[in-house]
Amino acid sequence: MDEPYKGTELAASLVAAYRETLYEVEGDHPMVLRVGERSESMSRLMEAGGHVGAVYVTACNPFSQPLSDAENGALQEELKEALAGEGRTFIEGQGRHPSGGWAPEASLLVLGLQRDEAAALGRRWRQNAVLWIGRETIPELLLLR
Repeated sequence: MDEPYKGTELAASLVAAYRETLYEVEGDHPMVLRVGERSESMSRLMEAGGHVGAVYVTACNPFSQPLSDAENGALQEELKEALAGEGRTFIEGQGRHPSGGWAPEASLLVLGLQRDEAAALGRRWRQNAVLWIGRETIPELLLLR
């Protein structure tokens, strides 16, 4: 059995998979975010909107427990509705592991959130982790469990 990653109850292999994932952003300014790699495209997007932070999050497969496409679709719609109701700006995307070993997950890049807000949003939607992007635009994996 896979041992937990240091400081978290998550398995090391799961954390590694999150770190390897390509976090794709669609819309008018498509880009791919990678953990630990500064994104010039993200920098321009945040600067243009005056944002100091952002989070890449999904509502799919809570706590990495696979759900059907229909269930994931319904959760993702709930997330979009909740964010829209809060007046949040977001751009759709997909988290895609380069191995293709799991189906891409519909995701959102939510602009204008601080680090603690990003973590709270991920916890609210029962995620193990979210991708936090701060002022330096170097995406950081925030482990939530």
